Amino acid sequence: MRILYGVQATGNGHITRARVLLPALQAAGVEVDVLLSGRAPEQLFNMECFGRFETRRGFTFVTSAGRVGWLKTLRQSRPVQFWRDYRQLDLSRYDLVLSDFEPVTAWAAWHQGVPSLGIAHQYAFHHPIPGTGFKPWLKPSLKLFAPVDDAVGVHWYHFDAPILPPLVAPPPYPLTEEPDKILVYLPFESMDEVIYWLSAFPKYRFRVYCNIATPEQRGPLELQPFSRDGFQRDLCSCAGVISNAGFGLCSEAIQAGKKLLVKPLHSQVEQRSNAAVLKQMGLANTMSELALEPVEAWLAQSSPSPSPWPDVATALAQWIASGRQQSLDALGCELWQQEYVRQFSPSHARLRQPLL
Repeated sequence: MRILYGVQATGNGHITRARVLLPALQAAGVEVDVLLSGRAPEQLFNMECFGRFETRRGFTFVTSAGRVGWLKTLRQSRPVQFWRDYRQLDLSRYDLVLSDFEPVTAWAAWHQGVPSLGIAHQYAFHHPIPGTGFKPWLKPSLKLFAPVDDAVGVHWYHFDAPILPPLVAPPPYPLTEEPDKILVYLPFESMDEVIYWLSAFPKYRFRVYCNIATPEQRGPLELQPFSRDGFQRDLCSCAGVISNAGFGLCSEAIQAGKKLLVKPLHSQVEQRSNAAVLKQMGLANTMSELALEPVEAWLAQSSPSPSPWPDVATALAQWIASGRQQSLDALGCELWQQEYVRQFSPSHARLRQPLL
């Protein structure tokens, strides 16, 4: 079997998922080529595990000061180029297109009649998920952005739907805790505001990953350039994580047993829903704006125990390689019944409420 794996590169969560699923597919005997879109190639980092890969422009959000700029997003989109990219992409060599919410490969598969399968957090929103409210446009818009024949959504809970647990690799380093060390990843916020805001807590060391070339020290803030390995080392040794409400990092923090404080990106339904689910499951504190009070209260809290996720990547890779003979419902039941589920014990009734 030969697969073209399309990965949305606007956020690191999609790439993190691909770092786990790609080797699992290869271990299952699948030949995989990778295409990424949504980010300029020069902005990608630590991509050695993907070998040779292709890139396309695709689509991405334009953000400023913690908010999606929809008008700017529309202005910077290039629909004609997108049309050309997916029309010219030759899929004749592939048995299946796998899309992690990546639009070029998904639309090319639709145009050429090649079977397609979507695996992404976004596909969980094909089902009723808390925090989305009444938004009848959500499911159609997700299908329009990256249409696939079949979709597999991943989330922190199944919501009585064929949704799987997150695809997360085990922690690559021993899990320790330096009580004063806080990992910060807020790429959508104003860095000046983040520095001002966190400087009020000089007793802590904030390791902040941001778009800089070399490390800098700003009072209690240690600014670090993007590095996958460095980030993982800090995640395994920190006491807690402050971030936006992206699915990938939150999943890794939960697994590592790190307390979470999240600020969802404004005007972004996915992150608002993520924050609502995290709060209801008792997995994170949330805040709508950068402010001192919620940070101070969160810093005083203790960390939870590590909660390892099942090996979803291997299960999915074997499921795909075998021709998906087992139903997705059956696969999900096997994975959700594993040991870690009993650690959360969320209130089912609360998780069904469509909180705003």
